[in-house]
Amino acid sequence: MTTANRPVVCFGELMIRLTAPGNQLLLQTPSFDITFGGAEANVAVSLARLGTPSAMVTTLPDNALGRGGLDELRRYGVDVSGVRLAEGRMGLYFLTQGAVVRPSEIVYDRADSAFAKAPASAYDFEAALKGAGWLHVSGVTPAIGPNGAGAAQAAVSAANRLGVSVSFDGNYRAKLWALWSGDGHAILRSLMEGADLAFVNERDIALVLGGSFLQDDPAERRRRAAEAAFQAFPRLKRIASTFRVQHGVGEQELSAVMFTRDGAEHRTRSYALSGVVDRIGGGDAFAAGVLHGLSQGRGDAESLEFGLAAACLKHGVPGDFNLIREADVESLLSGESLDVRR
Repeated sequence: MTTANRPVVCFGELMIRLTAPGNQLLLQTPSFDITFGGAEANVAVSLARLGTPSAMVTTLPDNALGRGGLDELRRYGVDVSGVRLAEGRMGLYFLTQGAVVRPSEIVYDRADSAFAKAPASAYDFEAALKGAGWLHVSGVTPAIGPNGAGAAQAAVSAANRLGVSVSFDGNYRAKLWALWSGDGHAILRSLMEGADLAFVNERDIALVLGGSFLQDDPAERRRRAAEAAFQAFPRLKRIASTFRVQHGVGEQELSAVMFTRDGAEHRTRSYALSGVVDRIGGGDAFAAGVLHGLSQGRGDAESLEFGLAAACLKHGVPGDFNLIREADVESLLSGESLDVRR
């Protein structure tokens, strides 16, 4: 199946994000900046802003918070016909933005959310995926609990049956896995077995395969990990990931690499990111950019460069969602001036 101009269906939890204002610590002041976010929702919104049709499949609480989240997705052009409203609470996460040498910190409050309580049987994935080019899932969803794990596996199985390409983002969340007794190794492995494209690095691959990659050169570690993943997962065609060098919380460098089953290795330029505003959602912006490129018929190398540029631009956008347009990415890629546009 060609994926050109077909929608990307994203399955996962939409949450409310509560951020301590500025660089203050959590509860240092009695107010929060309130937005929405979540790995798969971030991808869906970014794709819609870039011009690739996207749809969200999730469960939200049938109350003002859930309907507010539904309206937020709709506001940015995401197809919400696959969103369920049910009894329950809204998942939350609290963010303290880092500064200087103090890293950012996240506190989750999403146990027993309406999404976490929804079993796989609550969704009609075959209907949701009809006509889709891609399904995008991440390792966050199965980490939430047994219902999330079962639903993510059911979604990937449905996509495989229908011939819909699967994009999987490793997104290992140790804090979430620690809250229940799920076999993260086996569950994440089952999702990667159904993936055509994986956004993973050597640590993700080592976790899934139960091994380790100890080469001194980081690039060689990632190359060896990719080779092992292609051997373990016959369906897998592409592996993409970013390289991040941190000189401080606000001073970073970002580049990316893609490996393909045919042995190709594509590497991008490196961007210096000074004065980072918000790096949360940067990985999702990268995934969305790569998926946008592939969905529009761009080659692997061009899609990788596009995804990295989108991720870099996200570092200047507050909130989880990357709200930049395709023209903004193209402007960065072409090296246009950073002067004020009038």
